Amino acid sequence: MSGPVKQTPLPGMKKAAAPAPALPAWLGELPLIRRALLCFALTLLASLILLSLSAAYRERAAQQFEFARHARAAAASLFNHAEAEKGEIRLYEPQFLALRQRGLIGEENRLAWIDAIRLSQEQRKLLPIGYEISAQQTLQVPTPMAMGQYQLRGSRMQLHLDLLHELDLLNLLDDLRQAGYFAVQECTLKRNGAGGPPAGATSALSADCSLLWLTLGSVAVPVQGLP
Repeated sequence: MSGPVKQTPLPGMKKAAAPAPALPAWLGELPLIRRALLCFALTLLASLILLSLSAAYRERAAQQFEFARHARAAAASLFNHAEAEKGEIRLYEPQFLALRQRGLIGEENRLAWIDAIRLSQEQRKLLPIGYEISAQQTLQVPTPMAMGQYQLRGSRMQLHLDLLHELDLLNLLDDLRQAGYFAVQECTLKRNGAGGPPAGATSALSADCSLLWLTLGSVAVPVQGLP
C-alpha cells in the first residue's frame, strides 16, 4: 500500500511555524466597555470609603453615647446625694441649732461660763467661788467617729468653793449646765469642822472640782489645688 510520503526538509530550510491560538471574542469588546469598567471601579472604591467612614462614625457615636450614659448616671448620683443631704439637713437642723445655742458647737464662750457662776452665786446666795480656766486643747475621741469638719476640744476649769450644804454644789453644777456642756472629771468634798455651820454662816464643807468644758470647733478644710 502506498500513502503520503513525509518529505524530509532539506538542510538549510526552516520549519513552518505553528498557527497562534485564537483570542476570545470578548477581548475585542473591552475598549467598548472601558468607561463603564472605570466607573464601576470608582464606584466600588467610593463605596468602600463610605463604609469605612460610616463604621468609624458609628464607633465614635457609640463611644459618645457611652460617655453620655456615664455622665448622666454620675449626675443622677450627685443629685440623689444632694437630695439626701438636704433631707438630713432638714431633719437635724433643729438639733444642730439647739446645740449651737447651748454652746457645744462653735467657739468656746468663757464669758458665758463666768456669768453663769456669778448668777448662780447671786441667786442661790452661795459663798465666794474661785475658778481657774486652762488653755483649750484638742481632745482625742476614744471611739472612731465621723467628725467631718469638726474636732472635739476641751478647756479644763478648776473650781474651789465653800459650802453651807452639799446641795449648794449640785445646784451650782445644774446652773452651769445652762451655759454649755461639760464633764465633771473630779470632785472632792472636805468637811471643814465637826458639827453644823455656826450662826455666822461659816462654811461647813469645801469642794474642789475639775470640769472639762467641751466644744466642737470647725477645722479649715484644704482646697484641692491650693498649697
